[in-house]
Amino acid sequence: MSQEQANKERPFWTAFNYLADVGSRRFGKIINNFGSAQKAWQAGDKDWRKLGLNKKIIDRFFILKKKIDPEKLLESLINSYQPSIWPIIKIDDYYPKNLLNIDDAPPVLYARGKIAQQLSQGKSKSWQSFWSSPVLAFVGTRKPSAYGRQIASRLGEELARSGLIIVSGLAYGIDTLAHRSALEADGKTVAVLGSGVDVVYPSSNNLLYREILESGLVFSELPPGTRPLPGHFPARNRIISGLASAVLVIEGGLRSGSLITASLAANQGRDVLAVPGSITSQLSSGTNYLIRNGAKLVTEANDVLEEFDLALQVDKQQIGLTEDERLVINLLSSQNLTADEIGLRSKFEASRVGVILTKLEIKGLVVNLGLGKWGRR
Repeated sequence: MSQEQANKERPFWTAFNYLADVGSRRFGKIINNFGSAQKAWQAGDKDWRKLGLNKKIIDRFFILKKKIDPEKLLESLINSYQPSIWPIIKIDDYYPKNLLNIDDAPPVLYARGKIAQQLSQGKSKSWQSFWSSPVLAFVGTRKPSAYGRQIASRLGEELARSGLIIVSGLAYGIDTLAHRSALEADGKTVAVLGSGVDVVYPSSNNLLYREILESGLVFSELPPGTRPLPGHFPARNRIISGLASAVLVIEGGLRSGSLITASLAANQGRDVLAVPGSITSQLSSGTNYLIRNGAKLVTEANDVLEEFDLALQVDKQQIGLTEDERLVINLLSSQNLTADEIGLRSKFEASRVGVILTKLEIKGLVVNLGLGKWGRR
Protein backbone atom coordinates (compact mmCIF):
# COMPACT_ATOMS: atom_id res chain seq x y z
CA MET A 1 0.00 0.00 0.00
CA SER A 2 1.33 3.45 -0.91
CA GLN A 3 1.87 6.23 1.61
CA GLU A 4 -0.93 8.18 -0.08
CA GLN A 5 -3.34 5.32 0.62
CA ALA A 6 -2.06 5.06 4.19
CA ASN A 7 -2.84 8.75 4.70
CA LYS A 8 -6.41 8.18 3.50
CA GLU A 9 -6.78 5.25 5.89
CA ARG A 10 -5.30 7.06 8.92
CA PRO A 11 -8.50 8.71 10.23
CA PHE A 12 -10.34 5.38 10.19
CA TRP A 13 -7.55 3.35 11.82
CA THR A 14 -7.43 6.02 14.52
CA ALA A 15 -11.20 5.99 15.00
CA PHE A 16 -11.21 2.20 15.42
CA ASN A 17 -8.42 2.52 17.98
CA TYR A 18 -10.70 4.70 20.09
CA LEU A 19 -13.21 1.84 20.36
CA ALA A 20 -12.33 -0.22 23.44
CA ASP A 21 -13.76 -3.46 22.02
CA VAL A 22 -11.50 -3.41 18.96
CA GLY A 23 -8.11 -4.80 19.98
CA SER A 24 -5.22 -5.42 17.59
CA ARG A 25 -6.18 -9.01 16.71
CA ARG A 26 -9.87 -8.19 16.23
CA PHE A 27 -8.90 -5.15 14.15
CA GLY A 28 -6.76 -7.39 11.95
CA LYS A 29 -9.77 -9.62 11.36
CA ILE A 30 -11.89 -6.59 10.45
CA ILE A 31 -9.31 -5.31 7.95
CA ASN A 32 -8.91 -8.74 6.36
CA ASN A 33 -12.67 -9.03 5.95
CA PHE A 34 -13.46 -5.56 4.59
CA GLY A 35 -10.17 -4.79 2.84
CA SER A 36 -9.66 -1.42 4.52
CA ALA A 37 -10.56 0.47 7.68
CA GLN A 38 -12.53 3.02 5.67
CA LYS A 39 -14.71 0.33 4.09
CA ALA A 40 -15.23 -1.30 7.49
CA TRP A 41 -16.22 2.00 9.08
CA GLN A 42 -18.70 2.73 6.31
CA ALA A 43 -20.13 -0.82 6.13
CA GLY A 44 -23.67 -1.53 7.27
CA ASP A 45 -25.01 -3.71 10.06
CA LYS A 46 -25.66 -6.65 7.71
CA ASP A 47 -22.03 -6.86 6.59
CA TRP A 48 -20.79 -6.62 10.16
CA ARG A 49 -22.98 -9.52 11.26
CA LYS A 50 -21.11 -11.75 8.80
CA LEU A 51 -17.90 -11.33 10.81
CA GLY A 52 -19.06 -13.69 13.52
CA LEU A 53 -18.34 -11.20 16.29
CA ASN A 54 -20.35 -11.04 19.49
CA LYS A 55 -23.67 -9.24 18.87
CA LYS A 56 -23.09 -6.91 21.83
CA ILE A 57 -19.75 -5.80 20.39
CA ILE A 58 -21.33 -5.01 17.01
CA ASP A 59 -24.24 -3.15 18.62
CA ARG A 60 -21.82 -1.14 20.75
CA PHE A 61 -19.74 -0.31 17.65
CA PHE A 62 -22.70 1.23 15.85
CA ILE A 63 -23.66 3.24 18.93
CA LEU A 64 -20.13 4.61 19.43
CA LYS A 65 -19.63 5.15 15.70
CA LYS A 66 -22.30 7.85 15.78
CA LYS A 67 -20.19 9.81 18.28
CA ILE A 68 -16.94 9.75 16.30
CA ASP A 69 -16.12 11.60 13.10
CA PRO A 70 -12.79 10.10 11.93
CA GLU A 71 -11.63 13.18 10.03
CA LYS A 72 -12.44 15.56 12.89
CA LEU A 73 -10.78 13.19 15.37
CA LEU A 74 -7.52 13.27 13.42
CA GLU A 75 -7.77 17.03 13.04
CA SER A 76 -8.18 17.45 16.80
CA LEU A 77 -5.05 15.39 17.51
CA ILE A 78 -3.05 17.65 15.21
CA ASN A 79 -4.49 20.99 16.30
CA SER A 80 -5.42 20.55 19.97
CA TYR A 81 -1.95 19.69 21.24
CA GLN A 82 1.40 21.43 21.10
CA PRO A 83 3.43 19.68 19.89
CA SER A 84 0.86 17.73 17.90
CA ILE A 85 -0.04 14.09 18.41
CA TRP A 86 0.36 12.03 15.25
CA PRO A 87 -1.14 8.53 14.93
CA ILE A 88 1.30 6.31 13.05
CA ILE A 89 -0.48 3.34 11.54
CA LYS A 90 0.93 -0.05 10.72
CA ILE A 91 0.84 0.54 6.95
CA ASP A 92 2.84 3.79 7.11
CA ASP A 93 6.21 3.71 5.35
CA TYR A 94 7.74 5.20 8.50
CA TYR A 95 6.22 2.81 11.06
CA PRO A 96 9.24 1.71 13.19
CA LYS A 97 10.73 -1.28 11.37
CA ASN A 98 11.81 -3.22 14.48
CA LEU A 99 8.32 -2.93 15.96
CA LEU A 100 6.66 -3.97 12.72
CA ASN A 101 8.41 -7.34 12.98
CA ILE A 102 6.81 -8.46 16.27
CA ASP A 103 3.71 -10.66 16.21
CA ASP A 104 1.41 -8.24 18.01
CA ALA A 105 2.61 -4.88 16.71
CA PRO A 106 0.09 -2.16 17.63
CA PRO A 107 -2.05 -1.11 14.64
CA VAL A 108 -1.85 2.50 15.81
CA LEU A 109 1.11 4.07 17.58
CA TYR A 110 0.47 7.59 18.83
CA ALA A 111 3.62 9.69 18.60
CA ARG A 112 4.27 13.03 20.23
CA GLY A 113 7.26 15.36 19.99
CA LYS A 114 8.60 17.99 17.63
CA ILE A 115 9.98 15.25 15.36
CA ALA A 116 6.58 13.52 15.17
CA GLN A 117 4.83 16.84 14.58
CA GLN A 118 6.72 17.18 11.31
CA LEU A 119 5.08 13.96 10.10
CA SER A 120 1.70 15.67 10.44
CA GLN A 121 3.06 18.35 8.10
CA GLY A 122 4.16 15.78 5.51
CA LYS A 123 7.85 16.09 6.42
CA SER A 124 9.76 12.91 7.27
CA LYS A 125 13.41 14.01 6.99
CA SER A 126 13.98 14.49 10.75
CA TRP A 127 12.12 11.25 11.48
CA GLN A 128 14.33 9.27 9.09
CA SER A 129 17.44 10.86 10.53
CA PHE A 130 16.36 10.07 14.10
CA TRP A 131 15.76 6.38 13.38
CA SER A 132 19.04 5.95 11.49
CA SER A 133 20.68 4.92 14.79
CA PRO A 134 20.53 1.50 16.48
CA VAL A 135 18.02 1.15 19.32
CA LEU A 136 18.59 -0.15 22.86
CA ALA A 137 15.83 -0.70 25.43
CA PHE A 138 16.91 0.30 28.93
CA VAL A 139 14.90 -1.24 31.79
CA GLY A 140 15.12 -1.82 35.52
CA THR A 141 13.56 -1.40 38.93
CA ARG A 142 11.63 1.69 39.99
CA LYS A 143 13.55 1.71 43.28
CA PRO A 144 17.21 1.23 42.34
CA SER A 145 20.08 1.03 44.79
CA ALA A 146 22.90 3.58 44.80
CA TYR A 147 24.84 1.06 42.68
CA GLY A 148 21.97 0.78 40.19
CA ARG A 149 21.61 4.55 39.92
CA GLN A 150 25.33 4.96 39.31
CA ILE A 151 25.48 2.25 36.63
CA ALA A 152 22.29 3.42 34.89
CA SER A 153 23.50 7.01 34.67
CA ARG A 154 26.97 6.07 33.49
CA LEU A 155 25.90 3.54 30.88
CA GLY A 156 22.99 5.66 29.70
CA GLU A 157 25.22 8.65 29.05
CA GLU A 158 28.03 6.67 27.40
CA LEU A 159 25.71 4.66 25.18
CA ALA A 160 23.66 7.67 24.11
CA ARG A 161 26.84 9.60 23.39
CA SER A 162 28.01 6.66 21.26
CA GLY A 163 24.93 7.01 19.07
CA LEU A 164 22.39 4.53 20.43
CA ILE A 165 18.73 5.50 20.77
CA ILE A 166 17.73 4.84 24.39
CA VAL A 167 14.15 3.55 24.76
CA SER A 168 12.50 3.28 28.17
CA GLY A 169 9.18 3.76 29.95
CA LEU A 170 9.36 7.12 31.80
CA ALA A 171 8.74 5.35 35.12
CA TYR A 172 10.50 6.10 38.39
CA GLY A 173 14.00 4.77 38.92
CA ILE A 174 16.00 3.24 36.08
CA ASP A 175 13.66 4.55 33.36
CA THR A 176 14.05 8.13 34.57
CA LEU A 177 17.82 7.78 34.82
CA ALA A 178 18.00 6.32 31.31
CA HIS A 179 16.07 9.19 29.72
CA ARG A 180 17.84 11.85 31.76
CA SER A 181 21.35 10.57 31.01
CA ALA A 182 20.56 10.32 27.28
CA LEU A 183 19.36 13.92 27.22
CA GLU A 184 22.40 15.13 29.15
CA ALA A 185 24.60 13.43 26.55
CA ASP A 186 22.70 15.27 23.77
CA GLY A 187 21.57 11.83 22.63
CA LYS A 188 18.32 10.35 21.38
CA THR A 189 15.66 8.93 23.69
CA VAL A 190 12.13 7.53 23.32
CA ALA A 191 9.59 7.13 26.12
CA VAL A 192 6.83 4.51 25.76
CA LEU A 193 3.90 5.14 28.08
CA GLY A 194 1.26 2.98 29.74
CA SER A 195 -1.15 5.90 29.36
CA GLY A 196 -2.08 8.26 26.56
CA VAL A 197 0.84 10.24 25.13
CA ASP A 198 -0.65 13.37 26.72
CA VAL A 199 -0.87 11.86 30.21
CA VAL A 200 2.40 12.09 32.15
CA TYR A 201 2.91 9.28 34.64
CA PRO A 202 4.37 9.70 37.15
CA SER A 203 3.44 13.38 37.22
CA SER A 204 6.79 14.18 38.88
CA ASN A 205 8.41 13.43 35.51
CA ASN A 206 6.55 16.24 33.75
CA LEU A 207 9.71 18.30 33.19
CA LEU A 208 11.55 15.25 31.83
CA TYR A 209 8.58 14.50 29.57
CA ARG A 210 8.67 18.06 28.21
CA GLU A 211 12.39 17.80 27.50
CA ILE A 212 11.88 14.54 25.61
CA LEU A 213 9.22 16.21 23.45
CA GLU A 214 11.80 18.78 22.37
CA SER A 215 14.40 16.38 20.94
CA GLY A 216 13.01 12.86 21.26
CA LEU A 217 9.71 11.00 21.03
CA VAL A 218 6.88 9.82 23.27
CA PHE A 219 4.87 6.78 22.13
CA SER A 220 1.73 4.97 23.26
CA GLU A 221 -0.69 2.55 21.64
CA LEU A 222 -3.46 3.93 23.87
CA PRO A 223 -5.69 6.81 22.75
CA PRO A 224 -4.83 10.25 24.15
CA GLY A 225 -6.48 10.92 27.49
CA THR A 226 -6.16 7.29 28.63
CA ARG A 227 -5.24 7.09 32.32
CA PRO A 228 -2.43 4.77 33.47
CA LEU A 229 -3.85 1.46 34.71
CA PRO A 230 -1.90 -1.59 35.97
CA GLY A 231 -3.02 -3.69 33.01
CA HIS A 232 -1.53 -1.25 30.52
CA PHE A 233 2.08 -1.72 31.53
CA PRO A 234 2.76 -5.36 30.52
CA ALA A 235 1.43 -4.53 27.04
CA ARG A 236 3.52 -1.35 27.03
CA ASN A 237 6.64 -3.40 27.78
CA ARG A 238 6.32 -5.40 24.55
CA ILE A 239 6.54 -2.13 22.62
CA ILE A 240 9.67 -1.07 24.54
CA SER A 241 11.42 -4.33 23.67
CA GLY A 242 9.88 -4.43 20.18
CA LEU A 243 11.33 -1.07 19.20
CA ALA A 244 14.83 -2.20 20.14
CA SER A 245 17.42 -4.60 18.80
CA ALA A 246 18.53 -5.44 22.33
CA VAL A 247 17.32 -4.97 25.91
CA LEU A 248 19.61 -4.01 28.78
CA VAL A 249 18.42 -4.82 32.31
CA ILE A 250 20.21 -2.74 34.96
CA GLU A 251 18.63 -3.94 38.21
CA GLY A 252 15.57 -5.96 39.12
CA GLY A 253 14.28 -8.73 41.35
CA LEU A 254 13.17 -12.15 40.18
CA ARG A 255 9.53 -11.02 39.96
CA SER A 256 10.12 -7.55 38.58
CA GLY A 257 8.58 -6.13 35.44
CA SER A 258 12.09 -5.88 34.03
CA LEU A 259 12.32 -9.66 33.80
CA ILE A 260 8.95 -9.74 32.06
CA THR A 261 10.33 -7.29 29.50
CA ALA A 262 13.47 -9.42 29.14
CA SER A 263 11.29 -12.48 28.50
CA LEU A 264 9.26 -10.57 25.90
CA ALA A 265 12.50 -9.45 24.26
CA ALA A 266 13.81 -13.00 24.04
CA ASN A 267 10.52 -14.18 22.52
CA GLN A 268 10.76 -11.36 19.97
CA GLY A 269 14.25 -12.48 18.99
CA ARG A 270 16.00 -9.57 20.71
CA ASP A 271 19.32 -9.89 22.52
CA VAL A 272 19.08 -9.68 26.30
CA LEU A 273 21.89 -8.04 28.26
CA ALA A 274 22.17 -7.61 32.03
CA VAL A 275 24.35 -5.92 34.62
CA PRO A 276 25.58 -8.27 37.37
CA GLY A 277 25.26 -7.37 41.03
CA SER A 278 25.88 -8.61 44.53
CA ILE A 279 24.57 -12.11 45.29
CA THR A 280 23.22 -10.68 48.55
CA SER A 281 21.16 -7.98 46.83
CA GLN A 282 17.53 -8.73 46.05
CA LEU A 283 17.67 -6.04 43.36
CA SER A 284 20.37 -7.98 41.51
CA SER A 285 18.74 -11.39 41.84
CA GLY A 286 16.88 -10.90 38.57
CA THR A 287 19.86 -9.71 36.53
CA ASN A 288 22.10 -12.44 37.95
CA TYR A 289 19.40 -14.97 37.02
CA LEU A 290 19.29 -13.64 33.45
CA ILE A 291 23.07 -13.89 33.11
CA ARG A 292 23.05 -17.43 34.45
CA ASN A 293 20.46 -18.30 31.81
CA GLY A 294 22.29 -16.85 28.82
CA ALA A 295 21.95 -13.06 28.93
CA LYS A 296 25.11 -11.21 28.00
CA LEU A 297 27.01 -9.88 31.01
CA VAL A 298 27.56 -6.12 30.87
CA THR A 299 30.16 -4.33 32.99
CA GLU A 300 30.93 -1.41 30.68
CA ALA A 301 29.51 0.42 27.68
CA ASN A 302 31.73 -1.46 25.23
CA ASP A 303 30.01 -4.72 26.18
CA VAL A 304 26.79 -3.25 24.81
CA LEU A 305 28.38 -1.55 21.82
CA GLU A 306 29.76 -4.91 20.66
CA GLU A 307 26.16 -5.99 20.06
CA PHE A 308 25.80 -3.18 17.51
CA ASP A 309 29.18 -3.57 15.81
CA LEU A 310 28.05 -3.06 12.20
CA ALA A 311 25.44 -0.41 12.91
CA LEU A 312 27.77 1.39 15.28
CA GLN A 313 30.57 1.60 12.72
CA VAL A 314 28.17 3.43 10.44
CA ASP A 315 27.20 5.74 13.29
CA LYS A 316 30.82 6.50 14.18
CA GLN A 317 31.43 7.53 10.57
CA GLN A 318 28.55 9.97 10.89
CA ILE A 319 29.89 11.82 13.93
CA GLY A 320 30.23 15.49 13.06
CA LEU A 321 27.92 15.33 10.04
CA THR A 322 25.00 17.71 9.61
CA GLU A 323 21.45 16.36 9.66
CA ASP A 324 21.20 16.82 5.87
CA GLU A 325 24.47 14.92 5.33
CA ARG A 326 23.28 12.07 7.56
CA LEU A 327 20.04 11.85 5.60
CA VAL A 328 21.92 11.47 2.30
CA ILE A 329 24.26 8.89 3.87
CA ASN A 330 21.25 6.90 5.08
CA LEU A 331 19.60 7.02 1.65
CA LEU A 332 22.77 5.64 0.07
CA SER A 333 23.15 2.94 2.73
CA SER A 334 20.46 0.77 1.15
CA GLN A 335 21.13 1.37 -2.56
CA ASN A 336 23.10 3.43 -5.08
CA LEU A 337 21.26 6.51 -6.31
CA THR A 338 21.63 9.34 -8.80
CA ALA A 339 21.70 12.94 -7.58
CA ASP A 340 18.20 13.40 -9.00
CA GLU A 341 16.92 10.37 -7.06
CA ILE A 342 18.52 11.70 -3.88
CA GLY A 343 16.85 15.06 -4.46
CA LEU A 344 13.48 13.41 -5.03
CA ARG A 345 13.67 11.37 -1.82
CA SER A 346 15.22 14.05 0.37
CA LYS A 347 13.19 16.97 -1.07
CA PHE A 348 16.48 18.89 -1.45
CA GLU A 349 17.09 21.17 -4.44
CA ALA A 350 19.60 19.89 -7.02
CA SER A 351 22.20 22.47 -6.01
CA ARG A 352 21.93 21.43 -2.36
CA VAL A 353 22.36 17.75 -3.26
CA GLY A 354 25.50 18.58 -5.22
CA VAL A 355 27.04 20.46 -2.30
CA ILE A 356 26.26 17.65 0.15
CA LEU A 357 27.66 14.94 -2.13
CA THR A 358 30.85 16.93 -2.68
CA LYS A 359 31.38 17.33 1.08
CA LEU A 360 30.70 13.64 1.73
CA GLU A 361 33.07 12.64 -1.08
CA ILE A 362 35.83 14.80 0.42
CA LYS A 363 35.22 13.12 3.79
CA GLY A 364 35.58 9.73 2.13
CA LEU A 365 32.04 8.60 2.91
CA VAL A 366 30.56 8.39 -0.60
CA VAL A 367 31.93 7.60 -4.02
CA ASN A 368 30.94 8.62 -7.55
CA LEU A 369 30.31 5.28 -9.28
CA GLY A 370 29.98 6.76 -12.76
CA LEU A 371 26.92 7.03 -15.00
CA GLY A 372 25.49 9.50 -12.50
CA LYS A 373 25.29 6.98 -9.65
CA TRP A 374 26.51 7.57 -6.09
CA GLY A 375 27.11 4.99 -3.38
CA ARG A 376 28.54 4.48 0.10
CA ARG A 377 32.30 3.99 0.34
